[in-house]
Amino acid sequence: MLTLHSAASRDCSGLARRDFIRAGVLGLGSLSLAHLLAAKAVGRAAGKSYVRDRSIVLLFLGGGASHIETFNPNMGAPAPYSSVTGEVKTAIPGLTLGGNFPLLARHAKSLAVVRSFAHANSNHPKAIIHMLTGGTDPTGDGKLGQSMGSVYARFRGPNHEASGLPTYCLVSSDETDNQYITERGRIAAGSHPGELGLAYAPFDPTGGSQLLKNLNLAVPADRLDDRKSLLGKLDTVKRSIDSSGNLQGLDRFAGQALDMIVRGAGEAFDISKEDPRTVERYDTSSFRVGKKLFQPSSIGKQMLMARRLVEAGCGFVTVQNSGWDMHADGNNPGIGPGMDMLGPPLDKAVGAFLDDLTDRNLLDKVLLVITGDFGRTPTINARGGRDHYPALCTLAFLGGGLGKGQIIGQSTHKNDAPAGDPISLANLHSTLLHAQFDIGQLRLDTALPRELSRLAEPPPIAGLF
Repeated sequence: MLTLHSAASRDCSGLARRDFIRAGVLGLGSLSLAHLLAAKAVGRAAGKSYVRDRSIVLLFLGGGASHIETFNPNMGAPAPYSSVTGEVKTAIPGLTLGGNFPLLARHAKSLAVVRSFAHANSNHPKAIIHMLTGGTDPTGDGKLGQSMGSVYARFRGPNHEASGLPTYCLVSSDETDNQYITERGRIAAGSHPGELGLAYAPFDPTGGSQLLKNLNLAVPADRLDDRKSLLGKLDTVKRSIDSSGNLQGLDRFAGQALDMIVRGAGEAFDISKEDPRTVERYDTSSFRVGKKLFQPSSIGKQMLMARRLVEAGCGFVTVQNSGWDMHADGNNPGIGPGMDMLGPPLDKAVGAFLDDLTDRNLLDKVLLVITGDFGRTPTINARGGRDHYPALCTLAFLGGGLGKGQIIGQSTHKNDAPAGDPISLANLHSTLLHAQFDIGQLRLDTALPRELSRLAEPPPIAGLF
């Protein structure tokens, strides 16, 4: 590996040359050097005793997956309040899943299903922003708050200390169908860092993000092996910072890409490095998905990428999966055909992910959270679809060492509302923070914004800890 500095290559602040490249160019464009030094002081996850050894993969089912056909089949109730795809029984008494999820059902002992999760926003773009910001944008207008992943990155630091890997990643899919393209864009919009700044925005390794574009512009492939040339590029950046005292004009993404290349962290994004047998386990390309235009399902590849990222040190990964808006209208299928199209590839991908984590002894260190915009109506419209329904939403947890093999909360007989006190988005956000941090210790870090640490004050979901 290319060495960029020696132990003696430090200034009076204790920052090494690599520190300027990593902590500065990696994510703090246009901030002063004083801000850079402050960020360095608070950005070392390795020195933060409150950071737990646990990563989160948030699988977001864009369009709003039905709570009925996924995690609450409700087969004791008559149609339409029960799953049109039937149910799959699990080893946990009373816990059944929709009929499309036999592989996921095998992991019931690592599954906690929430059947009383609700919010109040039924508009796709606003609901997605509301969800992904953990309720910090109460209306979903995109003017307030920040994504849950960005909050995590602010607490832990924007990059992994050892690998340089981004703390927060968005694993999206190249889409063909216009509806899927729209849903992908909505999830990207909901993943924004808000006033925390671009340092805490997610990096999308598969979705043509600006980082990847700038990687090609900043370091031509035929020069990556030229150690002298590459070192010269990095030295030029260092001199620019030294002489100007600020980072104005520097490209955060190009700097991050350079550092990832030099440190070898980019290999985490290269699935060709994976054992072909593992790739086959995840492969969902035989499933065709879409409405007007069809393409091979990529959810298996995305989940494999998520596993590679968390194994390499990424702490929060959002996986975008589109097509769950099953109205049976011109852009979307009905609930039965839609579930039969999207359910099996999701089942295979998630089943492979959980098997893989188990094989690698990572299941207790990686928490998979499955949710979406909202749930679907307990009634079926005249076209055979279920419509938007935030009064009862899809939510499940797998792995992560949290409460296993259980149902949390109940719905009414008609599957249309929580039967008791609803679990809110604030409870969900607090749950993720408690899963990732020792909150008592985190509150002692005076460098962290108090308004962010307050996000852990609502009760986490009972039964998970």
